[in-house]
Amino acid sequence: MQAMGWRAEALGWDGYQGLVRAMSVEAASDFGAAVGGRIGPRLSPHKVARRNMELIFPEASAREIDALLVAMWDNIGRLLGEFPNLHRMDLKATGESIRLEGRDVIDELAAKGDPVVFVGGHFANWEVLAGVLANAMPKCRMTYRHANNPLIDRRIVNQRAAYGVEIFAPKGETGAKEAIKALQTGHSVALMNDQKMNDGIEAPFFGLPAMTASGPARMALKYDAPLVPMSVVRRHGANFTVKVYEPLPRPAAADRSEAILEMVTSVNRFIEARLLETPAQWFWVHRRFAKDVYRNSSG
Repeated sequence: MQAMGWRAEALGWDGYQGLVRAMSVEAASDFGAAVGGRIGPRLSPHKVARRNMELIFPEASAREIDALLVAMWDNIGRLLGEFPNLHRMDLKATGESIRLEGRDVIDELAAKGDPVVFVGGHFANWEVLAGVLANAMPKCRMTYRHANNPLIDRRIVNQRAAYGVEIFAPKGETGAKEAIKALQTGHSVALMNDQKMNDGIEAPFFGLPAMTASGPARMALKYDAPLVPMSVVRRHGANFTVKVYEPLPRPAAADRSEAILEMVTSVNRFIEARLLETPAQWFWVHRRFAKDVYRNSSG
């Protein structure tokens, strides 16, 4: 029965992909926005997003939260319309539709030839971020959480390969081993570092305790690799600016545990700053905090 369900889901996936691929990239983005705006508020993650917004913006009015939710579903819908068309987008960032700020940072890092640990968050269309980075830094491996449906998972991996992202290490223990092996062989690694990680460490996020992955910080310290933050902003429609920033400062703490916490906190502060710049473009539908944070907060 499960295999039949997987096949049915894959057929639905293929049908949707065929539909949006028949459109221009901009039209597919607009179509996704329309679908996201209509369906998104009816889904259970809508409530998760609202609670996250209330926690992070406690002074915001209900009307302001409602407006932010509308803009959030517009962005998520656009991402779903754009993903099947990424192979048609300018991921080399040679034109105006996708710009790359910080190319000099990448060029300098590439010239040194040493491995780099890139960290980012789920903003705008993070698949664009991955594609641009893969083209600018070919020797870079990126984490990937496999889809539950193996048929859809295979399609996603193949699609990513089509636009330059050829190697994805899965998250978890296996992913950690692959990331370490990549660094040991001179490859860079890129990881999203803005979601809850139960086996991470507690670090403040907007003044609230948040379990955060410490792997990127640990790897950067162990292999003396620069920890380089990156992000992406949706300017309008299917037009983006990918930003690569200067490496985060090395921690001042001599104690290793304190140094790791210092670096993880720096990453969280970076994510906070990007969220405040474009709040509608963050992936709010993820349960970022522990259950007791949601339970003990008012609202």
